[in-house]
Amino acid sequence: MLHGSRAMTIRLLIADDQQLVCDGLQAILSTVPEVEVVGVANDGAKAIEMVNTLHPDLVLMDLKMPGMNGIHATRAIRDQYPDVYVLVLTTYDADEWVFDAIRAGAAGYLLKDARREDIVAAIKGTIAGHTHVDPSVANKLFAQMRNGVAPDTSITASLSEREIAVLRLLAQGHSNAVIAERLFLAEGTIRNYVSVIFAKLGVADRTQAAALAWRHGLVAHGDA
Repeated sequence: MLHGSRAMTIRLLIADDQQLVCDGLQAILSTVPEVEVVGVANDGAKAIEMVNTLHPDLVLMDLKMPGMNGIHATRAIRDQYPDVYVLVLTTYDADEWVFDAIRAGAAGYLLKDARREDIVAAIKGTIAGHTHVDPSVANKLFAQMRNGVAPDTSITASLSEREIAVLRLLAQGHSNAVIAERLFLAEGTIRNYVSVIFAKLGVADRTQAAALAWRHGLVAHGDA
């Protein structure tokens, strides 16, 4: 890690499932003498494997990838390789992604519409120990700090967006029929979603699922 004759070279691993994004990042970073792209991973599990074999200084991490997502991969990398920085570069600025990524150990959070110079500055700055956060994301963080503790949505990392929507309505006390009406789905489909949610969260009934959602901030008191 930044030793000896390679002291000025940042070894970087790209983790993103979109080949076009990977190609673009490699093209951008190939013009930066201080950065060497040592590999590209297309999912979270591969990223962890490549950190082990390639020993990068920093992982440029997308969040929503097939298989293991970037949140789980970030947590695993930071747990197993604490000297490796993870800098998030994603299209998602929703609260749950932001807070979960930070809790998982991400050193910074950028959006993919960031300018080339901002991405390069964030990479260099992260290695130097600075935190780089996209302005729109920073606004969310400050808003949450003003309003209280940020919601902990790590429990829903395995849930799809539709399953999270069902869980939130369930936690508000709505019946399957009402949830079906709200989401424009058949009631039988909602029953199937609820069963899957119970299995993924390891709960036995609606009460336990609702309690979990409330306890971890998935539902605001004004939503009930």
